[in-house]
Amino acid sequence: MTIEFQPDRNRSKKLGLHLPVALILIMIVLVITGSVIYVFKRLTELPGRGADKVAQTLMSVAEAFHKGTVSTSFISYATTVAGTSYFQFATLDQMEVFERKDERTAFWVPLPEVIVEARASVEYTYYLDFKGDWKLTIKDRTIRVLTPPIQFNTPAVNASKIEYTVRKGSIFRREAPVMEALKLSITDETRHRAKDNIPLVRDEGRKQTAAFIKTWLGHQYIDGRDCSVEVFFPDEPLPSPSTTIFLKQE
Repeated sequence: MTIEFQPDRNRSKKLGLHLPVALILIMIVLVITGSVIYVFKRLTELPGRGADKVAQTLMSVAEAFHKGTVSTSFISYATTVAGTSYFQFATLDQMEVFERKDERTAFWVPLPEVIVEARASVEYTYYLDFKGDWKLTIKDRTIRVLTPPIQFNTPAVNASKIEYTVRKGSIFRREAPVMEALKLSITDETRHRAKDNIPLVRDEGRKQTAAFIKTWLGHQYIDGRDCSVEVFFPDEPLPSPSTTIFLKQE
C-alpha cells in the first residue's frame, strides 16, 4: 500500500504572502530601535550642551554695563528680594538720656535753674532707598557702588519705660512746665541723635550693601561671582571709573 503526500499549495501561497510582511515588520523594529538609541544618546549629551547654551544666553557683567541693562536688572532684583523699596541694613538699640535746663529771671533777678532728665530705650533703624540715586562703575573686575544717602526711620522710643527725674529744682520755680517741655522735645531730639549715630552704622551698611550686590551679580551674570564689590557713600570720594551707570527709579 502506497501513501502519497500531496503538498498543500494553498499553505505555500499563504507563506509566500506572509514573508514580505515579516520583513517589513523586522525593518520597522530595526528603525524604531535605531531611533530610540539615537534619541537616548542625544539626551545623554543634552546636560552639558544645554548648560553651555544657557551660559551663552547670560551676559557678562561688562556686557551688561555697555548695553545699559544694569539699571533694570538691579532695581528689579532689589525690590523683588527685599519686598520693599528700602534696603534696611542696621538697627541700633541705645539707652538715651535727655536733659532740659530752664533758666529764668524775675525783675532782672536770676531765678534758680531747673534741670529735668528723661531716660529711655530708643531703637534706630537705618536704610538705603532703592528709589534714590545709585551709581555703579566697573573697572577691571571691580564694581564700585556709590549709594544714596543713609536714611533712618522715625526712632522708636519705648514710652512705657521712660524714667523722668528732676535733677535740680527750687521752691521758687514750677518744675511741671519744664518737664512737659522735655517730653515734647524727645521726638525731635531722637531724630538729631539718629543722624549723629550714622557713623556708628556706616561700616555695617557698607558690608551689608556689598554682600547684597555681590549676590545680585552672582544670580544675574555669568561671571558675577568673580567680581569684587566696593561700596561708597555720598560723602566719600569715588575713584575714577572706566564705565559708569546711573541707577534711578522714578
